[in-house]
Amino acid sequence: MLTTQRKKLLLARLAAEGQLVAKALALELGTSEDMIRPGQLVILDGGTTAMQVARHLAPGLRATIVTHSPVVAVELAQHPGIEILMLGGRLFRHSMVNVGAGVIDAASRLRADLFFLGVTGVHPDAGLSTGDAEEAAVKRALHERAAETVVLASPEKLMAASPFVVAPLSAVSLLAVARATPGRVTRALRARGVTVQKV
Repeated sequence: MLTTQRKKLLLARLAAEGQLVAKALALELGTSEDMIRPGQLVILDGGTTAMQVARHLAPGLRATIVTHSPVVAVELAQHPGIEILMLGGRLFRHSMVNVGAGVIDAASRLRADLFFLGVTGVHPDAGLSTGDAEEAAVKRALHERAAETVVLASPEKLMAASPFVVAPLSAVSLLAVARATPGRVTRALRARGVTVQKV
């Protein structure tokens, strides 16, 4: 299996099951456990998406997690194998994340393997969007510093567009959607070149 195919499989499995069991996957794919690990530097955005990922990804993971969300940092603090790097700035209380020039400057010094991005809108034409300009700027900066970006989108976010664009839909490595998502919606999203996985 090619590296790109393996990455897509791992991202899809992570989205579907919320975790990767390195030993089992290594046996399944006939490779070493080191080839399975999702990366040494993972960025978790704030919001529900990050909390879901934090709860399921953290057990057994040995990595550095970067986040601008105090809530996510506290959730991860109970896992001794994870080093937590907080990006500081002004607290945007609506989303409970840090925003501003300080966060963007710190992001510019990162090179992450994986970014779990939370947005309020996922639309074929409008792309990935959110409702606050500063929050969108931070999300853009974090996305630009990651090799792979994964979006977990609940049904109300699909085919919706918020005022501030984060990135085009084609910039996402994997878009995870609910199993009940209508086929016409997934077809419209896939037409923009994104891998859509029902979970």
